[in-house]
Amino acid sequence: MAAGAGCSLALACDVIVSADHVKFIEVFINIGLVPDSGSSFFLPQLIGYNKAFEMATMGSHVLAPQAYEMGLINKVVPADELDAAVKGYTDYFANAPTRAIGQIKKMLQKAQSSSLNDMLEYEAYQQEIAGRSEDYREGVDAFLEKRKPSFKGK
Repeated sequence: MAAGAGCSLALACDVIVSADHVKFIEVFINIGLVPDSGSSFFLPQLIGYNKAFEMATMGSHVLAPQAYEMGLINKVVPADELDAAVKGYTDYFANAPTRAIGQIKKMLQKAQSSSLNDMLEYEAYQQEIAGRSEDYREGVDAFLEKRKPSFKGK
C-alpha cells in the first residue's frame, strides 16, 4: 500500500515500478485533511486534474494495473519480478549519460509552465551545454567505432 505521504513520496519519483498487488491511495480526506508531501503538485501533472480531484477527494484506492493505465506509474510487474524490474532501470541509469538525464529532467519540469517558444530557446541552450560534454564526445566516438559508450556523467 502506498498511502498518504507514502503515495506522495512515490509520486515525486522520476520512475515508479510497482508490484501488481500494490494499492495507491490519497487517504488524507478520510481523516479530514488535504493532500500533502507534494501530492497536490505531482498528482494532477501525472494523471490530469479530474482524476487527481477524484483520488484526492474520494480517498479511493487505485490498484497498480489501473495506476499504470492512468499514467500514475511507469511499470507494473508481478511481485516476484519486482526486484528484477527495478534492477533493469537502475542498471540502465547507472550506465547512461547522467548529465544529459539531469538536463532532460530540468527541461521537462520547465516545460510544464513555459511556452513553446521559451522551450525552443531553452532546448538550444541545453543542447549547447550537452554538446560540450565529455559524454557527448564519448557517445559520438562509440557510435563511429561501433561499440557501446562508456558514459562518465561529465
